[in-house]
Amino acid sequence: MTDVKTRIDETVKANDVVLFMKGTKEMPQCGFSSRVAAVLNYIGVDYTDVNVLADEELRAGIKEYSDWPTIPQLYVKGEFVGGCDIITEMALSAELDGLFESNNIAFDKDAADKIREANA
Repeated sequence: MTDVKTRIDETVKANDVVLFMKGTKEMPQCGFSSRVAAVLNYIGVDYTDVNVLADEELRAGIKEYSDWPTIPQLYVKGEFVGGCDIITEMALSAELDGLFESNNIAFDKDAADKIREANA
């Protein structure tokens, strides 16, 4: 497990935004991963996707690494942010905007506003 933790740690620290998910950003393999990827894709965030279905050790290791039982998991600037429900709530409350702004992560503010308008 140490090797997988090292790989996860290196990935999280080497990329500003990382989404550990089932599938890929182009082809999510579960509804929860699809929802988070859709938000990030729609608002134009440049992020690294890691397909946990391609590596069973990674799939188990990410849950231990974050002490979070579910996938997807979003990391921003090396910090665990949350899973699907948390990211959805943050997108709808504009808290996600603030997180990206405070970390100098480029995103489309107009698109983020449209998500909120569509869900109002």
